[in-house]
Amino acid sequence: MIKDAYKLSATEALSLFASGKLSSVELVKSCLTRITETDDAIRAWVYLDPEAVLAQAAECDRIRKAGLATGPLHGIPVALKDIIDTADMPTGRGTPIFKGRRTDHDARLVELLRGAGAVIMGKTVTTELAFVHPNETRNPHNPDHTPGGSSSGSAAAVAAYHVPLSIGTQTNGSVIRPASFCGTFGFKPTRGVISRSGLLQTSDSLDQVGCFGRTLADVALLTDVIGGYDGRDSTSFARPRPAMAQGAAQDAPVTPSLVWFDLPFNDRLSDDARDGIEAVLDILGPSVSRMEPADTLSNLVAVQARIHEYEICAQQAEVFETHWDQISDTLKPVVTRGRQISQVEYEDALAVKASAEAFFLDFFTEYDAIIAPSATGEAPRFDAGGTGDPIFCTIWTLAGLPCVSLPLLVGETGLPIGVQLIGPAEKDNRLLRTARWLQTQLAEAAQ
Repeated sequence: MIKDAYKLSATEALSLFASGKLSSVELVKSCLTRITETDDAIRAWVYLDPEAVLAQAAECDRIRKAGLATGPLHGIPVALKDIIDTADMPTGRGTPIFKGRRTDHDARLVELLRGAGAVIMGKTVTTELAFVHPNETRNPHNPDHTPGGSSSGSAAAVAAYHVPLSIGTQTNGSVIRPASFCGTFGFKPTRGVISRSGLLQTSDSLDQVGCFGRTLADVALLTDVIGGYDGRDSTSFARPRPAMAQGAAQDAPVTPSLVWFDLPFNDRLSDDARDGIEAVLDILGPSVSRMEPADTLSNLVAVQARIHEYEICAQQAEVFETHWDQISDTLKPVVTRGRQISQVEYEDALAVKASAEAFFLDFFTEYDAIIAPSATGEAPRFDAGGTGDPIFCTIWTLAGLPCVSLPLLVGETGLPIGVQLIGPAEKDNRLLRTARWLQTQLAEAAQ
């Protein structure tokens, strides 16, 4: 038995499985014990069935001992955001409206996880309808602070050592921001890499799937498993996916060329976040070009909001019509505003979104990645309401670009702060390779 097995990364656990030094049951028991000890304070989980989880782990061990084929995540526990459908668990979508809701099918990404041998650990807390109203999850580093949203429970579960891997979604900043606040790796691949079939849809144009892990290799491995074409998803593309794990393991053949945008909302950065990022930029030196972006780039924030608000009103119209009294006072003004957006205004916003995608297609012919904050600073206090400002994720999410948050900084009160890299669409492997290079540069500078 490995002491404190719950602390293992997924890749470390897989190596120990292969050597016979650890079983899936032992790992899952260690994670369950950790959850029992800490989740009263963190509240990351909305559904967890220990007996069912242990049964999955035991079956994984049986298959391995029998010498049968095993998948790339065989025996590894993975948590799911509570908007992802599973045939054997409820999916409550963060609202009393759907409490106890069950389906007879798995989401496509869950099918892929099961096929890869993963142990589906349970459902993690999300915000109301995966939007703006916070739920009960707290930050594992300090429960007086938010873990972010809407993938709050998924980020907290990894940060608290409940599971090595978890899955979330991002429509604005809901993977990258919680990863920053909770001090995990967060990766949102190119829009369309991972199917959204079987997930709550709030914005067909913007919803994207991402994941959390303890290492770059972990999030790359998980993304490789759950990526793939699915004709049921309007954003899924019928082309091969980048080899994520391969990219995360490669050394950059030449020094990457990075860009820092002096955006007008950079003044929202806290002093400690600004100082930390400036220190990173100083270490990288001439590898980073500073650029004043066109005003239109900043205007994309309003475009994202228009699309998101219009589409959630359209796609959840029945919920808002029939359950208005169960909608939070946080969400109601958003819905009211979204209902006032005209079809013409919406179509204009989609046209601007398409222009942004074309801009970045040309932009990345000269640069490997954009370096940016993952969030404005440390996680805000929980009692302040909300889940933190997503402003430093909005533009890249709108354009569907791959983004990765690296837990590189620590704020003035000891909470983590992430640094984000953004890369060209469908070149996620190159982005992960650049992220590996960045980690190496900073590690060498610290010696």
